[in-house]
Amino acid sequence: MAAVRKGGTVVCGGIHMSDIPGFPYALLWEERVLRSVANLTRRDAIEFLALAPRVPVRTRIERFPLEEANAALDRLRGGRLTGAAVLVTGT
Repeated sequence: MAAVRKGGTVVCGGIHMSDIPGFPYALLWEERVLRSVANLTRRDAIEFLALAPRVPVRTRIERFPLEEANAALDRLRGGRLTGAAVLVTGT
């Protein structure tokens, strides 16, 4: 948490994780977020992937050349990005 900038998020996303060590409450100041994602089993993933083609799941991405990573982050922070930003190198 100490390495995360104001407004940043730490995401814990493991199926099997060790305990998260304690940290001072002050590290949550300035809108930092500690979040976990829903854990699922391998079977859950297999069932979801079988179901996905039958559901209208539409992904949206915006590609950015690697050298424009800061611009992509600015758009993300400012809420001006629809979907996910994908950094690409050479095309």
